[in-house]
Order: sequence, then structure tokens, then C-alpha cells
Amino acid sequence: MRLLNTLFLLPAALAPLCSGFYIPGWSIRSYKDKDPIPLYTNKITSPTTELPFAYAELPFVCRAEKGGFGSKFGRRNIGLNLGEVLRGDRISVSDYELVMGEDQPCKHLCDRKISKRDAIMANRLVRSGHVVEWIVDNLPGATSFVTVDKSKKYYAAGFKLGYVENEEAYINNHVTIVIRWRRMPEHDDRKIIIAFEVYPKSVDGPQGKCPRSLDNQKPLALQFPDGDGKDTMTIPYTYSVYWKEENSIDWANRWDLYFVNDEESVHIHWLAIVNSVVIAMLLTIVVAIVMLRTLSRDIQKYNEAGSSSDPEAKKVSEEAEAEEDTTGWKLVHGDVFRPPTMGGLFAPVIGSGVQLMIVMVSLIILSATGVLNPSYRGGFISFGLFLFAFAGVFSGYFSTRVYKTFKGDNWKKNAMMTGLIFPGFLFGSTFVLNLFVWAQASSTAIPFTTLLALLFMWLCISLPLVYFGSYFGFKRDPWEHPTRTTMIARQMPPQPWYLKTIPSILLGGVIPFAVIFIELLFVFKSLWQDKSTYYYMFGFLGLIAGVLLLTVMEISIVMTYFLLCSENWQWWWRSFLVGAGSAIWVFIYSAWYYWTRLSVQGWVSGLLFFAYSALACCVYGVLVGTLGFLASYAFVRKIYGAIKAD
Repeated sequence: MRLLNTLFLLPAALAPLCSGFYIPGWSIRSYKDKDPIPLYTNKITSPTTELPFAYAELPFVCRAEKGGFGSKFGRRNIGLNLGEVLRGDRISVSDYELVMGEDQPCKHLCDRKISKRDAIMANRLVRSGHVVEWIVDNLPGATSFVTVDKSKKYYAAGFKLGYVENEEAYINNHVTIVIRWRRMPEHDDRKIIIAFEVYPKSVDGPQGKCPRSLDNQKPLALQFPDGDGKDTMTIPYTYSVYWKEENSIDWANRWDLYFVNDEESVHIHWLAIVNSVVIAMLLTIVVAIVMLRTLSRDIQKYNEAGSSSDPEAKKVSEEAEAEEDTTGWKLVHGDVFRPPTMGGLFAPVIGSGVQLMIVMVSLIILSATGVLNPSYRGGFISFGLFLFAFAGVFSGYFSTRVYKTFKGDNWKKNAMMTGLIFPGFLFGSTFVLNLFVWAQASSTAIPFTTLLALLFMWLCISLPLVYFGSYFGFKRDPWEHPTRTTMIARQMPPQPWYLKTIPSILLGGVIPFAVIFIELLFVFKSLWQDKSTYYYMFGFLGLIAGVLLLTVMEISIVMTYFLLCSENWQWWWRSFLVGAGSAIWVFIYSAWYYWTRLSVQGWVSGLLFFAYSALACCVYGVLVGTLGFLASYAFVRKIYGAIKAD
């Protein structure tokens, strides 16, 4: 009882301590009048390329100066979590002066002298539609819009680096910053920031100072006049700051404006769910017919024939059985549990699939409950990597259980293969792709120290946990099978075309793909097309993922049943591949999306798109393939456990 009281009182005791820390998305940060507030610059992104760049490292923007306004906040480069680094964030403190409550009609930041090469780079980035991401109080700088019916206001994260007009590129070198605030409840002397808007403008103003008026100013073109002999040009950077009180938005709802425009797509999400449920129901009916009618009748007749002592009754039963067209599965009872070819590879793959399954379910739950949210920048990737590392114990456990069921005795070798094959494939592929990103000097290039951290997580955390799980898995008894395996393998008759390997995989993958293809459009849009938006409808995604998993299980069971009815007892790998078949259709869908929806420029960006899509499909395929195998394995054990076989 004393222990329970201590556990209940512990959060209350730690609350004052926790209030001294800022937890993104959960803790409220407040300011007093005249408090300095840092403005962080992050990166620039574009829908036409998969290569973002760090804003602070661009050669045509203002450099942070030693002793500048941003130096009072400590280090210029902000420490990032693992997810932020991997997604290409490069956050640093700028010299834009933000002081709570103090408006700045216009302030000069710097004059940036650039070469022709730098101007060409700026011109190219502007023409490719790059968007700049700034951050204030953990809110991304937003461009404000209104809906088509002008009834709602919404935000798009980031603002344009420049614009193109009459085939001429202009750079936005002046920004009007509008920060909306409200008073903190129960603390009238403190204010909280609830919105951060940025309105960019191109101004060909004087050097060293602000123009007299920002209205009717000629825009600054990124070009060198022919014949003037100049090799450099100067870009004057200026900005304005306005603080506006806004009491209609609560701090807890300040991210809602970034999602208002997506609310119109809610009915499409519901359509996707209805589509998924209808497909799953139809497939469930098919499985029910197979299980309740065909299988029950087959099992009953088989058992009656086996237990009857009357020769005439047994003969009649055999003749009736011969007339049935779905009795072939009983003939392979002596071969159905024969270990598959390459069983030493099969067990590690199943272990990795269980590992991925735990990661996926955990991430969806954490995201749907709001623990992982857009304000926790990089949290989804960070949590995913740590969950994958610590789920290695489950990978080793289930891999070894399958391996021991195949009469394997070298559990250490199996543990090593489980911990190295699939994670090694992912790490090696990422490393090779990273070489191309390094060559392009993109911010998504993974630093060497981060690669070492990933290697440490893999070899020093995940791999030992795989051994730990394998040790306990090997201590357990192997799964017992209801029938004995014969010494000589039964010869299989010719198979119909739809049960051959490739057709069965493609046919088995169509139905699960039909369950998710609508929701995939939103995921693809968030990942590849509109990088200024945030995918946040994890509740819908969780529902569709649940229906998907049910569909994969059912389609694997049905295909395995058809396979056994054709006297094909090599169902182990086939049940896995049929379950993973939808990954092929997802990759084809990705290729269709690339050619019809995207305008990606450059072969490196195209290579990254298809390579990352292939990696994602491999991860997805191993996950759902494992689920398909586990469902088929339970099904096969169930039906063969119900018959009386010698």
C-alpha cells in the first residue's frame, strides 16, 4: 500500500521540477514585455526535389554575425534529435530582432554581396519553388490563406524564397513578421505566442538602410545587366515586426490553423474507411464459408471414414470424398509441416517482421493519442528508431521459436542472422544513398557522427537484445504440430495458373492494396508533394491499418487453403509472399504518383524517390508478409489438428 501511495504521489512531487523544462508540444512558454525571442532558421524545401538545403548556409542570405542579436541566446546551431537530423533539419539562431511587444516598422538586417555563381544558384532555387522554414516558439513561420468560400483562415508552413514573373526571377529580401499573442491565464504580466505569420516581399531598396516606403517598390531581380562588367551584386535584407493580440485562439489549439485546409478532406478519409471495411467484410464472408461449410464438412467426413470399422461404409465414404473438389488438403497431412527450403533465412525474416509490427502499432498509437505530434519535430522518426532497436528482443524470441520448430539447434547463428540481415540491408542501403546526398551538399546528408550513432544503436543495443530474446526463445519448447511428417516428400501435381508463384503473389496483393490506396494518396502528398503540410490523421490511418491487417490475414488464409487443396504443401514461403504481395502494388502506385503528380527535377532526386519508395515497400512487405504467415500457420495447425491422421 505504501508503494502504491508513493507511485501516486511521485508525479505531483516531480511537477514543480518538470515546470523548469520546456517539452515541445506540451509545455507552455511565456514571455514578459521586452523579453528577447529567438527566430530560428531551418531549411528550404521544394516539391520539385528531394534535396533540402540549410537556410543559414545559403551563400546569398545574411550570415549570423559574432555579437549579433542571436548571440545572446548561446550557441548558434541548435542541438537536434535523431529524427530532426535524418529528416534534414538544420536549425540555427538568426539575428532577426524579436522583442516581445515592440513593433519594428522596418529594420535593416544586412547587405549581402554575392557573385554571379551565387546569383545563379539563387535563381535556380527560386524557379524550383523553394519554401523557407523559420521557427519562433516552436511554431513554423506560416503563409496565411483563406478557404475558397472565404469562411476560414488557414496556414501553410513556410514562405516562398522568391517568385517568377514574366520569366524573371525575383528574390524575397524583405519579410513582414506578424506574431499573434494572448495573455497567459492567471498571469496577466506574461504573454504566450499563438501564431507566427511571415509575409515576404521583393524590394529593390537602398543599401545599408530601409527604403522610405515599402509600397510601390520595384522588385529585386536576380540578374546581372548585360555589359555593365560587374561580377557581384548586393542584396539588401530588411524586415518588419508587428505584435498583434489575438484572444480567439488558445495555446492548446494554436496548431489547428495548419490543418484547417485538410479538414475538407475528412469525407474522403471516411470514404477510404468505408471502402476498406466493405472489402474486408466480403473477404471475411469468403473465409467464413471456407471455414464453416467446406472445412467442417471435409473434416467430419474424413474423421467418420477413419473411425468407421464397416468396410462398406468406409468405401461409400471414400467414393463421396472423391466426388468433392476440395479434399486435396487432407492428402498432404504428412508433408504440410515439412520445414521449408531456406528455413535458416525464413526464421530471421519472420523475426524482423514481428519487430516491425511492434514498431508500427506503437507509432500509430502514440501518434493517434497525440504523444507524437507535429510540434515534436523529428519525434516520429526518433521514436521509430528507438522502438526498432528495443523491439529486437521480440525479433530474436520469435525468430528462434520458428527456427527451433524447424529442428534447428544453433540458436546463436540464427540470432546473428536475425540481428544482421534485415537491419544490415536497411543500414547499407541508407549509407549508399547517403553518398549521393552528400555529393549534392543537401541538409538531408546524414553526418558521420549520426551514422556512428545509428551503427551503435544497431550493433550495441539492438543486436544484444536479439541475442537476449533468442536465448529465452530457445529455452522454450518448439511449437508442436498435430500431424507427423513422412520421411519421403509427396510429389505435387501440376498447379493451376493462379496458384503459381508470381500470379498468386500479385492476385493476393490486389485486395489489401485496394484497402489502403485512397489513404496512400494523403500519405504520399505529405511526404513528396506538399512538404509544407503535416500528416496528422493517424486516427483514420489506425482504422485503415487495422482493416488492412485483417485483410492480409484473410487473403493469406484463403490462398494457403487453395494451395493445400491443390496438394501443394510448400506453403510456408508462399503464405509470406502472398501477404507481402500488396507491397508490389504500392511500389507500382508510387511510380504512378511520381510520373503523374510530381514534377521532380534532377536524376538524383528521382533516384532518391524510387530508392526510398523501394525501401519503404520492403519494410511494409516484411511486416504484412509476417502477419500473413502467422495467420496461415495458425490456420494450418487448426485444420490439421481437427482431423484424425495416422
